Amino acid sequence: MKITKTPIHDLVILEPKVFGDDRGYFMESFQEDWFIENVSNTKFIQDNESKSSKGVLRGLHFQKPPFEQAKLVRVIQGEVLDVAVDLRKNSPTYGKHYSILLTAENKKQFFVPRGFAHGFVVLSETAIFSYKVDNLYSPSHDSGLAWNDSDLNIDWNIDESMIQLSEKDKLQGTLNDFTTPFS
Repeated sequence: MKITKTPIHDLVILEPKVFGDDRGYFMESFQEDWFIENVSNTKFIQDNESKSSKGVLRGLHFQKPPFEQAKLVRVIQGEVLDVAVDLRKNSPTYGKHYSILLTAENKKQFFVPRGFAHGFVVLSETAIFSYKVDNLYSPSHDSGLAWNDSDLNIDWNIDESMIQLSEKDKLQGTLNDFTTPFS
């Protein structure tokens, strides 16, 4: 597996070795010992999957301590723009974001450690999004940031009129309204 560092410390891109022929392909998408040794000492406890249509934007979500979550995300079908925002108050990149195109074809994976808000928008007609998490979901610790916060200035690579949000995501606050619980 190839590891590519991003400009934000601890956010990394993983590219698995893909073995293909006229029958299809094979790849190892996750191997715990390798991940712990080469990426992060993170123990994933749950796998999640969502299917969404074009323009669906899920995020920017995070869980407050003690239920914060690290995620390893990838796309099984379709194409999404995936975004992580650094919310670690002692980080030199606090409030900065990084985005990456994840597709079924490029098979890239994105590791988002604890202390980040995370979200994605579907750019293809549909997408199946898969992710591992290292902590259980707690509704009372669920939080988020507005996807269109002008201080974050995220280019979602899609016309704003196509964006589809959940009721929860329509109500998220901005980074300036937020006091980070992450060190």
